[in-house]
Amino acid sequence: MNRAPRWGRTQEGGNHDSQALGDRVLVKPAPKEEKTSSGLYISSGAQEKPQRGEVIAVGAGKLNDKGERVAMDVHVGDEVYYGKFGGNEVKVDGEDFLLLRADDIYAIIED
Repeated sequence: MNRAPRWGRTQEGGNHDSQALGDRVLVKPAPKEEKTSSGLYISSGAQEKPQRGEVIAVGAGKLNDKGERVAMDVHVGDEVYYGKFGGNEVKVDGEDFLLLRADDIYAIIED
């Protein structure tokens, strides 16, 4: 049985015994914008939540009505756009992550 990649780091640099399940995706949000395009600084209270991030871990996929796994469209390392209010915020070793359902991801950013 193939398992989804494990994610996270302990203080010693090892892996946690955790992984994204089903159609869930773990995303590292991009840093919040601190300046406007004209160079003005934005106060921390006025900064918007980022809607862009890097995929850190991907679950095996959702089961369809026949019990078959549906392949995920995103992969570890993809840069994605996601919904502003989707997912759950999680903290691992002091780092902030977002745990989303695949449906909450709107686009893969291709450079």
